[in-house]
Amino acid sequence: MDFVLSELCDQVMTARAGHKPLFVMGGGSKAFYGNYRPVTPQDGHCLLDMTSYRGIVSYHPSELVVTVRAGTPLAELEAALAENGQMLAFEPPHFGASATVGGCVAAGLSGPRRMSAGALRDFVLGTRLLDSEGRILAFGGEVMKNVAGYDVSRLLAGSHGIFGALLEVSMKVVPRPMEELTLVCPATQAQALTSFALWRGKPLPISATSWTGADEHGEGAMHVRLSGAPPAIASARHVIGGDALDPGAAVAWWRALREQTHAFFTPGQPLWRLALPPTAAVLGMGPTLIEWGGGQRWLSGARDATELREAAARLGGHATLFRAGNGKPPADGVFHPLAPGIASITRRLKQELDPAGLFNPGRLVLEL
Repeated sequence: MDFVLSELCDQVMTARAGHKPLFVMGGGSKAFYGNYRPVTPQDGHCLLDMTSYRGIVSYHPSELVVTVRAGTPLAELEAALAENGQMLAFEPPHFGASATVGGCVAAGLSGPRRMSAGALRDFVLGTRLLDSEGRILAFGGEVMKNVAGYDVSRLLAGSHGIFGALLEVSMKVVPRPMEELTLVCPATQAQALTSFALWRGKPLPISATSWTGADEHGEGAMHVRLSGAPPAIASARHVIGGDALDPGAAVAWWRALREQTHAFFTPGQPLWRLALPPTAAVLGMGPTLIEWGGGQRWLSGARDATELREAAARLGGHATLFRAGNGKPPADGVFHPLAPGIASITRRLKQELDPAGLFNPGRLVLEL
């Protein structure tokens, strides 16, 4: 066991002995996300800083697999992959230069490519976890077919560290597309959703879509990114139409959506994320930004949490207060309340993996 890992284990055991909650932190770029409150020494809480536990453990470009320590800067990993013409298919947001791989996996967030490539959890092959007894637990491995029974590795994606401190993660990576082209088409929100539905039924190399507009009735613009071989892109361009965006402007557009620097994401304003079936119709809830072919919809500004969650549930989805801004989080937390069955499983897993209730209390579910 190296010195840094030994130090992390000692910190966990010290917190356990003192019956003090332990908050796991990487670069802090996603500290706003989840049921978060600042940690101060006066609270009697402990902070487990993972940034010193960094580095790429193994990388096999020919096998399309990388194993990396949790404290590794996300930008560092992406640069190493780019040197070999590869990338993380789920296009994770950074929200800051300090973003780490561990924070990326713990938050479980995927970017514009998610609807075509899959979610972050789909690419997690194996993990190593530091539990509340100071033990290092290993789950999964470095190959796709490595799990018999419950897949704990993928469970840790989006768990916000409530089960333990993520030490290492093995992920599948993919080759970068041969070519990409972004098309821009004028459309109302209803027209955009109709187009997205039509294109889903066709073999088109669409890797990302978005719609932005002043309101649900006025005309806005669809952005459609095509990725793949030049002949496939040329054929799809003929089907979709619209104007081609300059390559530099296209990269900037998708980065602005991924990193939420687009003007829609007004700083200080509450931001709600609705995950819905792509077939859901226009919501009629004011200014909206749509991604993932209609599957992800952003609403900016103060909303009644109960009404919004009920509306999302009726459509077969859920609503999350992604950023509280200057507003006050709902009393029952920022995440959509778990269904009874899921809540029961989550409690049992928490009891199994962190019986002392040490890690990130309340971050994902207020009572855990």
